[in-house]
Amino acid sequence: MRTYAIGDIHGHLELLTDIHARIAADRIRTGDYQAPVVHVGDLVDRGPDSRGVVEYLRAGIERGEPWEVLKGNHDRMFTGFLNDYKYQDPGLRAGLGWLHPRLGGAATLASYGVANPGDRPVAPVWQDAISMVSQAHRAFLEARPTWIRRGEVVFVHAGIRPGVAMEDQVEDDLVWIRTPFLEDTRDYGFLVVHGHTALDHATHYGNRVNIDSSAAYGGPLTGVVLEGREVFRLMPEGRVPLHP
Repeated sequence: MRTYAIGDIHGHLELLTDIHARIAADRIRTGDYQAPVVHVGDLVDRGPDSRGVVEYLRAGIERGEPWEVLKGNHDRMFTGFLNDYKYQDPGLRAGLGWLHPRLGGAATLASYGVANPGDRPVAPVWQDAISMVSQAHRAFLEARPTWIRRGEVVFVHAGIRPGVAMEDQVEDDLVWIRTPFLEDTRDYGFLVVHGHTALDHATHYGNRVNIDSSAAYGGPLTGVVLEGREVFRLMPEGRVPLHP
């Protein structure tokens, strides 16, 4: 079972279209134009064109591209803010909001045309945001699933709670979890492909594959193709095996 996957995008539309070009080249080599492309979430924040990323993916799915887009914690914080500027995501410590410089929400709003979103009182920034972010984008982001399974592979943004069946996993874990999942070495009966925790490069740990290669911080965006549980990075020269 063939599936493509793309790591955390964080507003980098040029990097995203480059990975899609690599996928297109791989499709030509294989003759497979139907295998889905799973984007593991964090479409927005920190990068220069979150609006462009959301529109690219929304429009592609609308015209029938075989794309799946999962919900990341940054995507959830964005829509939470739009619904209520006092929204505090359960994954954030008290006092740390989405517009804090560490999180990159201001860059997202700037891409939608909101003026000086990091340097003004929150209430008027919010008023501008709800008038400038289209309902189509809000609905698209809010409707994102938190995980999907393809054969022997589960795709999710952050990870899973070890010891809990997939059907019983909760969204807070699926978009935020780190230590309990990252330190767990058991075989879950399926391979987990995820992002969320930034690394220098995609890494295979045997029971999971982290494909967040730090696009949010100036690193590359990673695209992979899975053949069952076998993983290959999509490089300019083609497929490169990614082994544990």
